[in-house]
Formats: sequence, structure tokens, C-alpha cells
Amino acid sequence: MKLLNRSAFAVTPKQPFVDWANSLEQDDEGLNQTLSLEEHQREGTVYLIDEVESDADFDAALAAHWAAIFENELAAWDEMADAWPEPRSQELFAEWFEVKPQVMALDLASQPLMTAVLEP
Repeated sequence: MKLLNRSAFAVTPKQPFVDWANSLEQDDEGLNQTLSLEEHQREGTVYLIDEVESDADFDAALAAHWAAIFENELAAWDEMADAWPEPRSQELFAEWFEVKPQVMALDLASQPLMTAVLEP
């Protein structure tokens, strides 16, 4: 087990996101299928951030990163951004997603940690 010098946000969708995702047209490959809130929440996302020491640090990190997180979550369902909500705000993000701060990140994997830069 390895302690990573990171903290994290665990992000899971709320019902407004599910309603939006379920409103998208299903494509020829069967993507964008209708899922329940429970099904969406089983596949939350963890976003690593710089280590934090206080709630104020988490607040600052969320203020700095909410837009990138929001866009990443939307892009998983609508890659071309055709149906993204406008305008997007931190308030709308908070309505659509539950964010749980995580102080520590531990790596239980036996394989080395690899990274790949994703374009925003």
C-alpha cells in the first residue's frame, strides 16, 4: 500500500444529472441508455487534487476545479457538447452532483501508477 500525496473529491450524480442524461438520444451503438439514479451512482468518479489540510482548502480546490469536473461528467454522455446545459455555474454543478471530500488517497494496486493527460 502506498500513500499518495493527494486528496480527492468523490463525485456522484444527483437526479437532475440523471434526468439530463436520460433525455439524450440513444445512438446506434446503444450508448446513452436510460439508467436509474442508483445505476448512475454506482459509477461515481474520483478526482485527485493537491493535498489539503482544511475545509477551506477543499472549498478553494472545488472553486478552482468545478467547471472541469462538470465538463468531464457531461462529456462522458455528450462528447460533442450538443446538449450541455447553459449557462453552467457552480450552483448548477452543486444541484447536479454530490461532492464528497477525501483527505487521503491510498494506492492498493500492485502495478505502478501511470498517468495520461486528458484534454479539457
